[in-house]
Amino acid sequence: MDPPDDATATVESAVRPPPLRTGPLLVAYDGTPASTYALWEGGTLLGGRRALVVTVWKPGLGFELMELPTATLGLPPAQLDIRTALEIDRQGYEAAQRMAERGAALAREAGFEVEGLAVAEEVEITIAETILHVAVERDSEAIVVGIEGRGRRGDVILGSTARDIVRHAPCPVVVARMPPEKTKKP
Repeated sequence: MDPPDDATATVESAVRPPPLRTGPLLVAYDGTPASTYALWEGGTLLGGRRALVVTVWKPGLGFELMELPTATLGLPPAQLDIRTALEIDRQGYEAAQRMAERGAALAREAGFEVEGLAVAEEVEITIAETILHVAVERDSEAIVVGIEGRGRRGDVILGSTARDIVRHAPCPVVVARMPPEKTKKP
């Protein structure tokens, strides 16, 4: 017996290939061993492709940090030193730029044609949201993230950033799980 026409249409649409993405792979890089491992694993699997190594930083954090110590003690906010807060932000920006450049250099060694990008995002917006926004904006072919292997039996526990990226990604996500033996501290 033949299935109804609407069932056939559903099956056909389920196996239809997704639209062709023309953008680079997006590699989320924060300088951690897991993100470095993801660069190397991504290069092994996907080397030769264009890649965008993205580091996210939070401007304005200096101003929030200036108020934090007294606010946590229940005291009124401390006198805000604008120069110090601006210097903290400048240093944060420069550190993010250096990290993106370091990630891009590692990605080149791993076999990617690469560009590094430090993205400024508001404090309230999560890093995962920023990565997803850049992936949409750049029409990314896939997103590469790294996670640490955890647990005695090697169970995988996604961090909140990786979990949110996997849940909401507009494209495939490659999750490079760093083996537990590589995460042990000396």
